[in-house]
Amino acid sequence: MKPDRLKSARPFTVLASTLPLALALSACGGETSPSPRADAGPPASGGHLNFAVATDAGCLDPQQVGSSDTLYALRQTVDSLTDQDPDSGRIVPWLAERWEVGDDAKSFTFRLRTGATFSDGAPVDAAAVKKSFDAVPGLGGLAILAQGYLAGYKGTEVVDPLTAKITFERPNAQFLQATSTAALAPVSPADAGRTPRQRCADGVHGSGPFVVSGHEPNRSLTLKKRTGYAWGSTIWKKKGEAYLDTVTFDVVAEPGVRAGSLGSGQVDVTGGVRRQDEPVLKQAGAAVERRANPGVVFNLGFNNGRPLTRDVRVRRAAQIAVNREEIVEAVFPRGTRPASSILSRTTPGHVDLSKDLSFDPARAKSLLDEAGWVEGSGGVRTKDGTELSLTVVSFSSAGAHRTALELVQQQLGDVGIRIKIKELQVSQFPQTITAGDYDAFWGGDLTRADPDGLRTLYSTRLVNSYRLPAGELDTVLDQQAATLDTSARDALVERAQRLVVGQAYAVPLVDLEAAVGVSSRVHGLRLGASSGIQLHDTWKG
Repeated sequence: MKPDRLKSARPFTVLASTLPLALALSACGGETSPSPRADAGPPASGGHLNFAVATDAGCLDPQQVGSSDTLYALRQTVDSLTDQDPDSGRIVPWLAERWEVGDDAKSFTFRLRTGATFSDGAPVDAAAVKKSFDAVPGLGGLAILAQGYLAGYKGTEVVDPLTAKITFERPNAQFLQATSTAALAPVSPADAGRTPRQRCADGVHGSGPFVVSGHEPNRSLTLKKRTGYAWGSTIWKKKGEAYLDTVTFDVVAEPGVRAGSLGSGQVDVTGGVRRQDEPVLKQAGAAVERRANPGVVFNLGFNNGRPLTRDVRVRRAAQIAVNREEIVEAVFPRGTRPASSILSRTTPGHVDLSKDLSFDPARAKSLLDEAGWVEGSGGVRTKDGTELSLTVVSFSSAGAHRTALELVQQQLGDVGIRIKIKELQVSQFPQTITAGDYDAFWGGDLTRADPDGLRTLYSTRLVNSYRLPAGELDTVLDQQAATLDTSARDALVERAQRLVVGQAYAVPLVDLEAAVGVSSRVHGLRLGASSGIQLHDTWKG
């Protein structure tokens, strides 16, 4: 076969049945990256950007990182096969210049562009894509996103040096969109044989416009521009190398300090902007860039393997004892909306289940009465001498939402459920999930512009962090992932949402927005389709 041809005569295109899902993203709302201010002058190369974030995940491998704070940095070091236009939702070329999806969505053939290299000098070719994808199943518990995207993976065929054909055991309707994520960004063949721990500690060699030049765990992560970079996404405005020379991501745990540092000019960008931070930023002339997050909403998820939360009546009582409107009004940035399902409103296939989530403390108390929990001294319910006391694990990445958790704690206390908050570091996530030593998990959201995020979190055939019992939900989640017809898939996604909400596996709280504070000195910072950032086009003036 000649290297510039594929066997199939079909044109390379996005799978038609996935287009309506992607196009729904155009209704995401919120502010995306604006054009540079009129008085900014022409874009200028050079300079250093200071970005304040809340946490450091303690891992330098983007395939094993789920924390948005750390991905803000690591996303700049890797490229994906495709990109997703944040305005239209279309899947567009990046490392792959074109692609073909098999009629049954079991095969995906990518034609790679020429000239791209990893930061260790190795070429980005079909063999590298194969080694990168083949290594994902062995990465372990931290790579839950990548492993979920590759569920049913049979292998990658090197058709020719620049053509890779990826096949699955069953139809995989979500895979094309997944190739636009950092979790499936190819890494150098040299990294494929390294252990997950080595990759986390030392990092990997991506093909992105920046490389990691320094890392002090829980303090800072520094990037430097990669010279000679010339294969950016087709939706980027600048061709060739990035504008910025260096970028430092400093860990500043307290959100008020982050906002104050931006207001005083000590930092250029800050993540996790809260409602109370907005006046400080406005006074300093800084902008707040927003984008509504698609995917699984911010929630309180229950561990069904624990004695107290195994009872659906307890879970359901907690679900309707929470006043979402009060929490949103008190804590989150203006424009944020209470959750109306386990999927956000901007996710393809979302169904409005607001009525099932209505605040009803009287009904909550009745359910607890029915389950045998009686009012005890101090307002905490008891049963057979045991208090209705739940341990909720919260990671420091939820720092901006600590007030929201405290409000949930108060609201559940009003119906007799005691909440004990156990705050851990993000780096403790994998061992915590493995041990399962918690009754509920705070903030179990997953930002992704595809409803298959439900399968990642709630399938018992994957990580099953919530220790759910096997049942109908597994079947429905597998079926939606394999269904090509949009209407049929939407019906399955609706059923999955109704099962998660109806069984009260989680307390959906809020449709989160990415809210990033940006100094007036910074231009061209872009929020992506899944609310991440891209700094290639960013410059200071």
